[in-house]
Amino acid sequence: MSQTNKQGRQNSSRVRDHLANERTYLAWMRSAISLMGFGVVIVRLRYFQIPQLPRPGNGWKLGLFFTVVGLMTVLLSTLHYFSIRNAIDEDTYEPTSRWIVLFSIAVTLLGAGVIYFIFTAPFMSVTFYVDDTE
Repeated sequence: MSQTNKQGRQNSSRVRDHLANERTYLAWMRSAISLMGFGVVIVRLRYFQIPQLPRPGNGWKLGLFFTVVGLMTVLLSTLHYFSIRNAIDEDTYEPTSRWIVLFSIAVTLLGAGVIYFIFTAPFMSVTFYVDDTE
């Protein structure tokens, strides 16, 4: 086998590694966009309900937290992408679990916040008025 064929295989392997890194980065971007969108939905939900309290409540805090976690996901995943890209180029890549643990903790906290928000939000009873005078 010639040196050219061996180097061609190494390059195709490196290309596959870079493409996998890019797919992973794009998956993190989709997750970040979803988190930010969900944060906006939580904040906007109060506009669809009849206000029972004169103050906005805690929903905006949860929505803001979702949005901040989404923005942090964008920043951290971008840094991680370039770090992995350099490690692939230098052939020094070693997988770590810190990002998985960090994101899992963040999503767990967000889920707990949603559960807390659902069970502490005041229950609204909607009554419809029917005019029988006609």
